[in-house]
Amino acid sequence: MAHPVVGRCPVCQEVPEVTRLHCRNCDTAIEGHFALGKFYRLTPEQLAFVETFVRCEGKLNKVEDELGVSYPTVRSRLNEVIRALGYEVREESYPSAEQRKIILDQLAAGEITSEEAIRLLKEKAS
Repeated sequence: MAHPVVGRCPVCQEVPEVTRLHCRNCDTAIEGHFALGKFYRLTPEQLAFVETFVRCEGKLNKVEDELGVSYPTVRSRLNEVIRALGYEVREESYPSAEQRKIILDQLAAGEITSEEAIRLLKEKAS
């Protein structure tokens, strides 16, 4: 039974270097210095999240339903994966949930018009 390649050294947590590849079919062995792909940097939990994300076609609301967690939790896990792969997480440029709630509460209370609510939401997005 083949075991998955570990993406981090269990002692120091550094990314290991693969130095030997072996074909079980023809018994060919190749030695050298081979890099693991970026996905080997992920923890088993992060890999499971990525698998769910792909299965849900990248739709965060489907991931929410699949995992039974909130949108902020899904977003947080996605941001962790993005960082673990070595990319920067861009700051969200759209209104925060709190900002949207305030604007929508003002709209519901009749304090602002729908046009004003749209304008405020667009302003917060830029």
